[in-house]
Amino acid sequence: MPMNETHASPATPAAPSSPETGGFDDAQGIDLHMHSTASDGALAPAALMALCRERGLTRVALTDHDTLDGVAEARDAAASLGMTLLSGLELSSQWQGLNIHVVGLLPQGAQGRLVAGLEAQAQARVTRGEEIARRMEKLGLPDALAKARAQAGSDRPLGRPDFAKAMVADGLVKDMGTAFKKYLGSGKRGDVKAGWPYLSEVVEWINDAGGVAVLAHPLRYGLTRRKRGLLLDAFTAAGGEACELVSGFQNADVTRDLARQLDERGLYGSLGSDFHFPGGPVAPGSMSPVPRTALRPVWQHPRLAAILDRAA
Repeated sequence: MPMNETHASPATPAAPSSPETGGFDDAQGIDLHMHSTASDGALAPAALMALCRERGLTRVALTDHDTLDGVAEARDAAASLGMTLLSGLELSSQWQGLNIHVVGLLPQGAQGRLVAGLEAQAQARVTRGEEIARRMEKLGLPDALAKARAQAGSDRPLGRPDFAKAMVADGLVKDMGTAFKKYLGSGKRGDVKAGWPYLSEVVEWINDAGGVAVLAHPLRYGLTRRKRGLLLDAFTAAGGEACELVSGFQNADVTRDLARQLDERGLYGSLGSDFHFPGGPVAPGSMSPVPRTALRPVWQHPRLAAILDRAA
């Protein structure tokens, strides 16, 4: 998803820490959810790391959609800039008919069942891209597949943002936001439900690889509080251990309530901008403040602390 739908109001980018955040007092300089050109981001992995350093970040994760292809380049760049990079990705899954995203923070990279899982995800994305193209052609975008490929600028699997850019370039819509609102957003004609694996399966892949499964942007699925609780219950029962407490900009009262829901289930809290492209609603490291909470930050998780907590 290219834009943060929980965006409340533009704010001066700042690290999400304050004296009132409890266990998150050391959140300065951290962003554990960002995208590069390895999926649907606008910046190459090395360029993204340079921007992160420019913005004062020190601990980051590259979490491209269903791939680790950009991690090696990002790691080399991060090391040269004195930053700590954690391997990661954002996996697509399904739960009760909804497309749910799960971030995998992977200190050991891809291992075990995750390797085969990523191959299946790549094929699902190819098939999905072809179907989106067919639908976009019916909506007035001729040669949709080729035009989206040109926007992608590589042979990676295509995503909805590529088709949105193609629609803008063809003059069908004025901007990407309009493309999503009218054609590609949730429930629209271009929102193709691929054959994603079940939520429990992708959590198992991450755990089998020695990683930590993080439920991504839980406030963006349009769920009632009760339904969000059921999602968190299913995620926890599957072995998920963390959830994004803050994803970009979001309402403070809702964030505090989400913190209570996570605390009730013993989940760790994570932070991420979900950055995709410069000029959008967020930048690397820009997100709403963390409320006072007893939640443990995910970088203190035993499988991640040796990399992230030590680097604080």
